[in-house]
Amino acid sequence: MPEAWKPAVSGQLLGYARVSTAHQSNDAQVDDIEAAGVDPDRIYVDKLTGASRREDRPGLAALLDYARPGDVIVVKGVDRLGRDAAEVMLTIRDLLTRDIVIRALREGVDSSTPTGRAVLGIMASLAELELELGRERREAARASRKARGLPTGRPRALTPAQVEQVVKLAAAGESVSAIAESFRVGRDTVYRVLKAAEEAGDG
Repeated sequence: MPEAWKPAVSGQLLGYARVSTAHQSNDAQVDDIEAAGVDPDRIYVDKLTGASRREDRPGLAALLDYARPGDVIVVKGVDRLGRDAAEVMLTIRDLLTRDIVIRALREGVDSSTPTGRAVLGIMASLAELELELGRERREAARASRKARGLPTGRPRALTPAQVEQVVKLAAAGESVSAIAESFRVGRDTVYRVLKAAEEAGDG
């Protein structure tokens, strides 16, 4: 039985490498992407600190702007395409919609094949479901807190003394997760504190 969908794979081979902190190296990712046949001049790289947004990632933004239908984007793993599962899958959905091929080396998934496209399509659909469920959970939690007379807004910010402690703990090697748990705040709050401290130090 003939395949219902056959993508064009005559476009360019492109690569993308991303690391989560400035202390990690892209070299291993870049080496693997080059070994997959990607020209070094067509590998886009980002180094991130904290919970960076897509607009803070010039490498990914440039790649998505440059890529055209039929091009193949090679990554070490699908997790490189976003800072969390939902964003990764939404990026996958965007690329599949544009008929851009995704080739993830670690997972061995290639959307130029019907099976690979189906697997990535399911992952993207699950991301949409998770986003919707997350919105419902937040609304339910907000309604519950309101019914009990509890505050429903954002939690208070850290005091200057606590900010100083956060920076010291991070400098001593304490993980962001452990710091967030200690101060009963979200990891994003800790990342914002550290980013502000880094920028203040650069200034």
